[in-house]
Amino acid sequence: MQILDGKKAAQSIRDELKIEVAQLNAEGKKIPHLAAILVGNNGASATYVAAKVKACEEVGFKSTLIHFEETTSETKLLDKIRELNTDPDIDGVLVQLPLPKHISDEEVINTIDPEKDVDGFHPVNVGNMVQGLPTFVPATPHGIMLLLEHFKIDTKGKHAVVVGRSNIVGRPMSILLSSNTNPGNCTVTICHSQTKNIKEFCLQADIIVAALGKPEFITADMVKEGAIVIDVGITRMEDAAKKSGFKLKGDVHYESVAPKCSWITPVPGGVGPMTIAALMKNTYRSCITKN
Repeated sequence: MQILDGKKAAQSIRDELKIEVAQLNAEGKKIPHLAAILVGNNGASATYVAAKVKACEEVGFKSTLIHFEETTSETKLLDKIRELNTDPDIDGVLVQLPLPKHISDEEVINTIDPEKDVDGFHPVNVGNMVQGLPTFVPATPHGIMLLLEHFKIDTKGKHAVVVGRSNIVGRPMSILLSSNTNPGNCTVTICHSQTKNIKEFCLQADIIVAALGKPEFITADMVKEGAIVIDVGITRMEDAAKKSGFKLKGDVHYESVAPKCSWITPVPGGVGPMTIAALMKNTYRSCITKN
């Protein structure tokens, strides 16, 4: 069993970007600038946004963090997004999800300029991805593909089972893995809450992508010997023994599943760092198309 180390792969991407940004600086060109919007005081969301700002700092990007109160109106948020859309210095706009219940995720995503949608959620970018056109790919699936590429995982002809069908991970992941690319060229099965006999599908899988948000759902009896397992889930579980008061659990029961795998992602330290690395790559791409 080998570890798909997201920290190591993400560091490699950040190191590359650092060199690219230094080159832009030397040539007197524009530096990438990411604007992140956080609404409310969700602890996990605040942690994610802080990690994104820190990554920007490390690679030499500019970043702007805009923090709204939980009670902020949808109109005020949409007005701020439109303002960022028209700001020539801003290359990427992201709004951290989930949002408070009175704000529509769909309205927010649709308001972001597709050319600054570095999270890759706008319907224009999703449509381009489906057609295999150059676009911003959603950061988590993009990060997973970069992770497979970094460790030179051969996916051609493999049977991939994606557990979960969210627009953020499951659906785009199934499209990318089935694309005529490298990594890619998989035969893909999607399983979800209404799938009967998920265990049987998983046992056929050469690659399992677990993205359903249920801690330790994938157990050893669902995984065949030599499978590649990618755990996208990350759930905070109360743990009084921890200084933070919680521990992080993935969608895979790591202790029992890992010995059966050829490769597996840890939680934390697997997919999470790669999501941020992919976001950085998307922001850089947005910037250089304007330079």
